[in-house]
Amino acid sequence: MASEDISTGILSEIQSDTVRKTALLGIVLCMLAATTLFTCTHSLKQQPGYLLLINGAQIWPFILNMWTKTFKNALTAKMTWVTTLYLLVELGLLGLLSWFAIILPLHFLETAGPWCLLVIVIGIFLAQVTVLLIEDRGVGEFFMGVSLSCLYETRQGAPLNVKVNKLTSIRTQLPYSYYSLPFCHPKTVVDSRENLGEVLRGDRIENSPFVFKMREPQMCSVLCRVTLDAKVAKQFKEKIEDEYRVNMILDNLPLVVPIPRLQEEGPPVYQLGYHLGLKGQYSSSKDVKYFINNHLSFTVKFHKDQVTETARIVGFEVTPYSVKHEYEGKWSDDARLTTCDPHTKRTVTSSDSPQEVEDKQEVIFTYDVAFQESEVKWASRWDTYLLMTDDQIHWFSIVNSLMIVLFLSGMVAMIMLRTLYRDISKYNELETQEEAQEETGWKLVHSDVFRPPINSDLLCVYVGTGVQFLGMILITTIFAVLGFLSPSNRGGLMTAMLLLWVFMGIFAGYAAARLYKMFKGTEWKRIALRTAFFFPAAVFGVFFVLNALIWGQKSSGAVPFGTMFALVFLWFGISVPLVFVGSYVGFKKPAIEDPVKTNKIPRQIPEQAWYMNPMFSILIGGILPFGAVFIELFFILTSIWMNQYYYIFGFLFIVFIILVVTCAEITVVLCYFQLCSEDYLWWWRSYLTSGSSALYLFLYATFYFFTKLDITKPVSGALYFGYMLIASYAFFVLTGTIGFYACFWFTRLIYSSVKID
Repeated sequence: MASEDISTGILSEIQSDTVRKTALLGIVLCMLAATTLFTCTHSLKQQPGYLLLINGAQIWPFILNMWTKTFKNALTAKMTWVTTLYLLVELGLLGLLSWFAIILPLHFLETAGPWCLLVIVIGIFLAQVTVLLIEDRGVGEFFMGVSLSCLYETRQGAPLNVKVNKLTSIRTQLPYSYYSLPFCHPKTVVDSRENLGEVLRGDRIENSPFVFKMREPQMCSVLCRVTLDAKVAKQFKEKIEDEYRVNMILDNLPLVVPIPRLQEEGPPVYQLGYHLGLKGQYSSSKDVKYFINNHLSFTVKFHKDQVTETARIVGFEVTPYSVKHEYEGKWSDDARLTTCDPHTKRTVTSSDSPQEVEDKQEVIFTYDVAFQESEVKWASRWDTYLLMTDDQIHWFSIVNSLMIVLFLSGMVAMIMLRTLYRDISKYNELETQEEAQEETGWKLVHSDVFRPPINSDLLCVYVGTGVQFLGMILITTIFAVLGFLSPSNRGGLMTAMLLLWVFMGIFAGYAAARLYKMFKGTEWKRIALRTAFFFPAAVFGVFFVLNALIWGQKSSGAVPFGTMFALVFLWFGISVPLVFVGSYVGFKKPAIEDPVKTNKIPRQIPEQAWYMNPMFSILIGGILPFGAVFIELFFILTSIWMNQYYYIFGFLFIVFIILVVTCAEITVVLCYFQLCSEDYLWWWRSYLTSGSSALYLFLYATFYFFTKLDITKPVSGALYFGYMLIASYAFFVLTGTIGFYACFWFTRLIYSSVKID
């Protein structure tokens, strides 16, 4: 027991505010120095476990916030030599941070190349994640999915903190706070601190009146008694009609309902949350009635350490019942129920006499708690939640997509090795022998192929935005594959994507400015401004309208004003400046030179065959990229709209690579056919060819809505199509940029190999 008390004291000390903040400042300083060193030397060593890089420019809000809190504490607390020493140490670290964060980055900013920018962006992202997680939740909760407290608060009799989360429904897609219904309340409702991703998901995590003690079973514990009125009964009926489920959390594990498999052996299927109630006919009545699940039979699974006699929670299950409780005499806090009684060991095992939801009905909420020892170790406790039984479908999809890639690769190889290599060699040989004959095919348009397209500024904006998306998706997927974005870190995936999108703005500005300068543009600030606002403004406009609809339904899914302000700050305060920095760096670079000269007078394009019609070829070009992802798209949509977990990022990463290769190859093939038809207007068509796959994505989302979902409310339908419109638009920008750069590389390669002048 002595060693256990010492361990508890040490862990408590680690969680103390002063020690935590001092350690955090030291970590920030060390990682900032590492990032600056790596960036200045233009190299980055890939060492497992050393992924926490940082850029100090984005740490200033956190540092200033910490300093403000420390200053306030200094004014209110008694100044001792310990607090004085801490203030001096923090001031010294703040000075060193300012030197690393401002002086050194400005020193090499003008000479920074793409790899430098990549290191800076990764450092910025990891800095934000590190600071948010260490300050708010601790390193343990991020990397292991649990706070430090649960490592020692698992002795027998230790209190367990049961939390309630949102009410969810796949029929409405509108989450609500648990206490939006008149459930039993604790003495004081305390909101948990949600991260940005949790708030955007509609999570509202709060404490609950349930009292659990480790390895101490309970039977028929009474929470409270509620008398329904007409208004409350109507609220319960509406939520039961819409099939709402109640979500709860214990030790960072979500509450699940185990459903046994009927036709095959294996572990049960787990459903997140339990149904609020059910409806149907009861007894001899032909009227449809509504019943509430007012008795919950919890099962807490734990894994026991044979050495220390402590235990860790590895499962949290529930079986809900609807029971019309009865008691003798008048109701009091000490009244004994006759429908279940811990003294007589009588418990609820069925819903034979359910609790009806009607005006003036009396509802008594009760619960049981059973503890069950499990062989599942704590490190593997999430495996049961993330069990994948349909991996063969994913492998079939990948093999099918690889066959498409192999076919396209063969076509590209044939074009490059047989046609182009032979034509270029023959053409160069004839030219050196002064026997050149009339040029045919793609060689005839060499003087027009690099003529700037119409609306070239808009093309630069779209390409820059696509680079921003490509970087965000690539890095997010890599981190997810490595396990950094586990479902145990709720909201982590969405938070990571938002932060990466913001910080990838530096690449958006860089790519847009480089292409803009190639088109002989001179106003780099204008193109930077358009890149920073064009796509985000469109998305934010749709998002604002959808949020207003959610707000009108009084749903917890509505983004609060504070979070909306944070999103605007991320956009205007971080993303926009980074876009301008990237544009400045990109415009300072020498302009990309065309491999051949462009005539002043454009060449007339001959009449094209029907199959080379721009609209037809663009629509054909989007089929194969969509075909590479549509199987995985089904599981992603199911995860989002059917309230299920998606944690097969290994498959997703492979599919993403296949998508990139497919977009590049199909665009190169169609671009070559277009040039052979003497049509040199390839700039926008290359973007639209692979980008048209977004049209098929939206059509498939529409098909999924009418065949898989049971959404009946107009607001819910508007939310679905609004969010899928945003996703399709983003997919268009992503795939279009991939196709554009593939065609850009292809045309420069073939025309730089021909002796024209």
